[in-house]
Amino acid sequence: MLEKTFEPQAAEPRLYAQWEESGLFAPRTDGAAEAYSIVIPPPNVTGSLHIGHALNNTLQDVLARYHRMKGKAVLWLPGTDHAGIATQMVVERQLAAAGNVGRRDMGRDAFIEKIWEWKAESGGTIVRQLRRLGASCDWSRERFTLDEGLNAAVRKVFVQLHKEGLIYRDKRLVNWDPHFQTAISDLEVEQREVDGAYWHFAYPLADGVTYQHPIAFDEDGKATEFETRDFIVVATTRPETMLGDTGVAVHPDDERYAGLVGKFVTLPITGRCIPIVADDYADPTKGSGAVKITPAHDFNDFGVGKRAGLPSLNILDAFGRITDVDTPDVPADYVGQDRFAARKAIVARAEEKGWLREIEKTKHVVPHGDRSGVVIEPWLTDQWYVDAKVLAQPALKAVEQGDTVFEPKSYEKIYFEWLRNIEPWCISRQLWWGHRIPAWYGPNGEIYVAETEEDAREQAMADYDSEVALTQDEDVLDTWFSSALWPFSTMGWPEKTEDLERFYPTSDLVTAADIIFFWVARMMMMGQHFMGEVPFKRVIINGLVRDEKGQKMSKSKGNVIDPLGIIDELGADPLRFTMAILSGTRDIKLSKQRIEGYRNFGTKLWNAARFSQMNEARRVKGFDPATVEQTINRWIRGELTKAERAVSEAIEGGRFDDAAGALYRFVWNVFCDWYLELAKPVFQGADEAAKAETRAMTAWTLDQTLKLLHPVMPFITEELWAELGREGPARDGLLIGAEWPVLPDAFIDASAEAEIGWLVDLVGEIRGLRAEMNVPPSAKPPLAFVAPDAVTVERIARHRDLILTLGRVSEVGSADAAPTGAVTFVSGGSTIALSLAGIIDLTAERARLEKEIAAFDSDIGHVNKKLGNPNFVSRAAPEVVDEQRAKLAEAEAGKVKLQAALARLASL
Repeated sequence: MLEKTFEPQAAEPRLYAQWEESGLFAPRTDGAAEAYSIVIPPPNVTGSLHIGHALNNTLQDVLARYHRMKGKAVLWLPGTDHAGIATQMVVERQLAAAGNVGRRDMGRDAFIEKIWEWKAESGGTIVRQLRRLGASCDWSRERFTLDEGLNAAVRKVFVQLHKEGLIYRDKRLVNWDPHFQTAISDLEVEQREVDGAYWHFAYPLADGVTYQHPIAFDEDGKATEFETRDFIVVATTRPETMLGDTGVAVHPDDERYAGLVGKFVTLPITGRCIPIVADDYADPTKGSGAVKITPAHDFNDFGVGKRAGLPSLNILDAFGRITDVDTPDVPADYVGQDRFAARKAIVARAEEKGWLREIEKTKHVVPHGDRSGVVIEPWLTDQWYVDAKVLAQPALKAVEQGDTVFEPKSYEKIYFEWLRNIEPWCISRQLWWGHRIPAWYGPNGEIYVAETEEDAREQAMADYDSEVALTQDEDVLDTWFSSALWPFSTMGWPEKTEDLERFYPTSDLVTAADIIFFWVARMMMMGQHFMGEVPFKRVIINGLVRDEKGQKMSKSKGNVIDPLGIIDELGADPLRFTMAILSGTRDIKLSKQRIEGYRNFGTKLWNAARFSQMNEARRVKGFDPATVEQTINRWIRGELTKAERAVSEAIEGGRFDDAAGALYRFVWNVFCDWYLELAKPVFQGADEAAKAETRAMTAWTLDQTLKLLHPVMPFITEELWAELGREGPARDGLLIGAEWPVLPDAFIDASAEAEIGWLVDLVGEIRGLRAEMNVPPSAKPPLAFVAPDAVTVERIARHRDLILTLGRVSEVGSADAAPTGAVTFVSGGSTIALSLAGIIDLTAERARLEKEIAAFDSDIGHVNKKLGNPNFVSRAAPEVVDEQRAKLAEAEAGKVKLQAALARLASL
């Protein structure tokens, strides 16, 4: 007999060990089996399991377990990312905490050795945590983006792209982190809203030029009054960048400045003479309409500078300090100052000299390094780039013609938008941990790109008469570069391996929307360029997990849900089921209470299995569900078949929420609430043949249910599979390796469905009416069918006892008309009367309903007032507005229901 409750803390480690030992995580070796493959989005080796990982990996595991049970050769390939900047930061902090020397004092080789030591000791944390979630990856194939096999793939790709002219070195703007002294990707930039200011500076016009500037306007916006000016006003949130200004831009159609285009201003402090240029970037409606242009320190200004032919002058060093390398006209007292100290000094100088015209306080968004926390600088520096525009064209075409599809399809728009406007991809990073760039420099600055230093030396021999010293590039590659090769490099490329032949291209990719362009698009580009075909046939985009109010989870808000804490307390299955059933929305609102609710779902299943055992429902060798005769057994067979169809189609379609919803409805509402209730009289009855058939059918249905539920809730289903297998014929093996049920259409029996459907609907209507009319649970009012037809009379006779028990009524009869004091309703085409006279206090009930309707009216009025306020709708957070709309809909529905109940009372 099953224990009273399932204990996940004890069972889950034991069950996972059984799965691993079984070898079933690895693909079937049967060459005839259809292949299904999926590569894990590699989590950072420094990471710990967060709620986003829990969602993403649950969905992948559902796919892997489902297709494995469908008899396919499933490869779910796991691995971790070396996470260049994150890992380097972790180890540097550890060294500092231990009082050791820094990495620069230690030297590159010694520091890299320390990181490998750290990885050996601590780098497997998230892999162990994925096991706790139940991830059925083939751990024997686990990869690491910095292992030797992937290193060889990265070098080959770099060298080949360089030979093809698709990798090159250039001086361009990058996101520069002054703390780590490295370029970082857009994904590593966090936009934070901060208090700041626009400082309005008057730049004097050069050569004695003046112009008439409008200062008053009529109702039509036409200038009516002017003043003579010998300056032009610009505004900036970063005054220190003015030291690098090389122009001022105005809009070509801005009449105020039309006569100034081609003239010059004298840059305060430096005395540099810079031109006024026309460019569409300048917005006449913002500020003065004139914009200072600093091409070396602003991405938009860089574009203006390119179009206008303005020079790019770098005024910052790698640490964010003022430098005069490009700008010898910068006064010496600014050189060496931190950028923010220079800002204060420049503002003070402007105020002192009179060219500070206004300080406009504002809140604005400023980019910060997500790891360092410091303000990121657009910085002009020499870096390695990929010509992404060329590589993007086949990737665009593949999705346009359906070689790869996105689910939901709407996410294709993000993919297309980025690829059609793609910029060169900066792939070099000024770090030590990562794939070192396979480029060597000769004594005269020549660059030799090769897979090995030996190959580079051979190239150098063509330029020199004798062997010369070569120096390898100090930089490493962007982590996303190696990740872009993940679908094929993990399978052994550039070697021609069996895994590549069998499992590439992969079947599905499950990932988040925020890395469609950072990762998905780049895998598409690299996969097509090096493999000649797309890396995956379908991309399933999962949503973002937020808190129950729709707010983003953050430690500072204290609203983070720790999946490991949930697993410790409630087990992995409730978390997994919650992730699946909520996965159909872009923003998943999650609370611990919801997870606890689905823990109760598991408990319901466990109790159903215990009930089945107590009633001797055990598996029977040779049992054939096609031969059952009892109506309830033919009915549950059909309901199970419909559930199997719904679950299979939903998983195949990547609609995990629909799959989980279908499972929930079948297990809770159909099997537990109805079938087992309907089976009780049979179990307790004297008809031995009916009893034996129903016991066998119950056991068979429970077995199929465990199979259907296993991909979503693997632990409790595997435990029940083992426990229920102790009776009846021996199991063939673990549930993870069982065959997915494919049930024939013939199992759906229309007559049984109509018969039991009639009963279920009737009892449901009775229960709903009792709740609506506030009938006490102990009360058993009489029920009468009004002028029933012959078919209904026969059904009443067959199911009278069940109607009495399940509907909690004292009698089931028939009448020519509804009795006095009865409430009528319609079910199954019949009019039915439930006599409530003397059972409920009509006056008190009417007063209760009117009071509750008034409360709903109050709520509706209050919410409507909020939603009718344009200021509230425009200024409140979207999740707050959505919450109020949901509250309004709930109140309106509740009011309608109570009004219907009040109308029923009026008829008594």
